[in-house]
Amino acid sequence: MAYAIIKTGGKQYKVSVGDKFDVEKLEAAEGDTATFDQVLAAGEGNSINVGAPILAGASVSAKVIKQHRADKATTFKFRKRKGFHKTRGHRQPLTLVQITAINA
Repeated sequence: MAYAIIKTGGKQYKVSVGDKFDVEKLEAAEGDTATFDQVLAAGEGNSINVGAPILAGASVSAKVIKQHRADKATTFKFRKRKGFHKTRGHRQPLTLVQITAINA
């Protein structure tokens, strides 16, 4: 099975055709095609091509399935004996994508 290692949103993902996963929010509507040009490595089985730092001419195509937000992440700050406590929440915007093609 062919796979690639891509970089998007400051993170790296190992992907294969058909994989569904969340990435940092992309500016694309649902049903659009997103292209990831920062391919760090691509290969199949034991043969792998590694870029320095990216592979020239390689790309990964994905279909945007859904724009959504992650579950709420809550932070709580507390100082003992000071009467200080602070609660804050945050929901990260995400994009659900499905990999359609790996062009290495």
